[in-house]
Amino acid sequence: MDILIIIFAICVASLAAAAWLTGTVRFIPNNRVGVVEKLFGSRPLMHGFIALDGETGFQPDVLRGGFHFFMPCQYRIHIVPLVTIPQGSIGYVFARDGRPLAQGQTLAFSAGGEFQDVRAFLANHGQQGPQRAVLREGTFIINQAQFVVVTRERTYGLMMDTNEAEVIASLQRTVAGRRGFTPLVIYDDKDLIGVVTVHEGPSLPAGEIIASIVGDAPDQTQTYHNKFQEPERFLAAGGMRGRQLQVLAEGTYCINCLFATVELQPKTLIDVGEVGVVVSYTGDKGEDLSGTAYSHGEMVATGKRGVWNEPLMPGKYPFNTYAGQVRKVPTTNIILKWIRSEAGSHRLDENLSEISLITRDAFQPKLPLSVVIHIDYRQAPLVIQRFGDIKKLVEQTLDPMISAYFKDIGQTMTLIELIHNRAQIQKRASEEMRAKFILYNLDLQEVLIGTPGSDKEDRSIEIILDQLRARQVAREKIETYTCQQEAATTERNLREAEARAIVQSDITKSELSIAIRENEGKADFARSQQQAHTIRILADAEADKVKALALGEAARIRAVAGADAERAARMGVAQAMAIEEQVRAYGGPRYQLTQQVMERFATAVEHSGADLVPRVVMNGGGSAGSSGSPNMIEALLGMLMSEKLGEGTITSPAPRDPAAAAIVARLRSEAIAALGTAKG
Repeated sequence: MDILIIIFAICVASLAAAAWLTGTVRFIPNNRVGVVEKLFGSRPLMHGFIALDGETGFQPDVLRGGFHFFMPCQYRIHIVPLVTIPQGSIGYVFARDGRPLAQGQTLAFSAGGEFQDVRAFLANHGQQGPQRAVLREGTFIINQAQFVVVTRERTYGLMMDTNEAEVIASLQRTVAGRRGFTPLVIYDDKDLIGVVTVHEGPSLPAGEIIASIVGDAPDQTQTYHNKFQEPERFLAAGGMRGRQLQVLAEGTYCINCLFATVELQPKTLIDVGEVGVVVSYTGDKGEDLSGTAYSHGEMVATGKRGVWNEPLMPGKYPFNTYAGQVRKVPTTNIILKWIRSEAGSHRLDENLSEISLITRDAFQPKLPLSVVIHIDYRQAPLVIQRFGDIKKLVEQTLDPMISAYFKDIGQTMTLIELIHNRAQIQKRASEEMRAKFILYNLDLQEVLIGTPGSDKEDRSIEIILDQLRARQVAREKIETYTCQQEAATTERNLREAEARAIVQSDITKSELSIAIRENEGKADFARSQQQAHTIRILADAEADKVKALALGEAARIRAVAGADAERAARMGVAQAMAIEEQVRAYGGPRYQLTQQVMERFATAVEHSGADLVPRVVMNGGGSAGSSGSPNMIEALLGMLMSEKLGEGTITSPAPRDPAAAAIVARLRSEAIAALGTAKG
């Protein structure tokens, strides 16, 4: 049994080996394809390279992954990898079979890019050779016997012989040299445009230097070539070989570099303060828009050949400089300096120098000059049409015209007059030259004249100027002295005014003080009047009060006086009765009076502090110290008693001591009062 199994296995292996060796059975992996080559048959291949009808040769269809069965020894299977185009790469196709290229044709018609269907490619009249269409990123099932695909990394295809390999290698070198294996990327931050040169299609007609724009309408799908990325549509739209008027803006483009090459150029930048006048080298002949009075050339509409009547305003433009030229014209004021060492910001006057004059008095000064002009942006095309560019305008027209004008003026004046009359010359030049500038479509703004000078070795003008300066210095000294004199007078007046101002300040202060005091007096007077009025009112009230009080007090006093009188009367009666009793008790009024006098006398002596024994003894005529003579007290008492009692007059000598005399007088008055009271 085991022997049978072994024999069976050997037979199967032998059959498999025989099938493999004879090509009866072939296995193809899924990541590869098989290109079928028929080795023999009933019909040989008479035309072309691919056997479309089963002839011997390479068959159009490829084998996919799996087992495939064939007649033994009749077919050869070439297993090749799938064609893979990496991302960011482009694959170029070379066809072995197809219609031959026409005369002058460089790239083959790709039959719509049917590279995965050989039958459709050949049926649609695809041509052999390098193809116009390219392969983008992806994986393709391609019959590599019909098509050779060249990429940056490798070449896909069945190499037939050495010559063909050299052709494919040359194709690869050409594409690599043009950087055609990667898409063209125009970055937006670099302000670049792509100028396209097409290497396929009909040639330009005689007289044309650039191909016009075709196939740029997206709605026309049969001819819209999407910026030269569809060569077949470009040619169908009537595109011609050569440099194209249409340019590429920012973006990514997959362009067959064998069909068209791209040159990057900067955009045309028109700054603020200038316009661009387009001189177009291509386009149809346009109608002259400048008018019959303008004989310096034709002005045409935009897009026509010639000078465009509408300038480009400030901005960035994708202008194809091979199709024309943009002449920039400044619209800000242009300062032209006829000074060798200086130049304006536009650098249009870098070749200008001072104007050489000959004055009436034979001096030869050099006149520095500045002229300010302005070009209306609407007149810019006319200026370019007339002069070509602004620099030619300055050097070939303005320089000789202005130089001749000022040389004529210099011959009519002396050097001193030329220096002194600068303002008048400027004004005259501005007025007279403005009309001439208008003839050239220019607007003259200002003419500025500098100080005439001379060469370094010529000192004549400097001598004249030194004399003028010395003369002017003398005049200025006179003027200075006059001004100083006026200043001194003014200063004196100022000092007087300041002194008056100081005194006036005091006067003003005193006047203000007087006014203040007057106002204060008026205020005090008003207050006094108010106070007087108040006092009068208060006095009247007080008088009424006093009057009322007085009336009341008088009534009270009358009542009290009546009561006191009645009490006094009663007391007097009682006292009289008592006195009378006392008199009788003393033995008569004389003795009572003597007692009262003595009591009062003793009281007076006690209060006065007088000596009881007088230092001077008064007597009535006798000698002092006589015992028989009466003393002063006795005499006084006798006098008082005699006067009061009516018994005659008692005389006695007056005491010599003033104190005693005063006491005697007081006693006398009291005695009299007492006697009066007693009598009452």
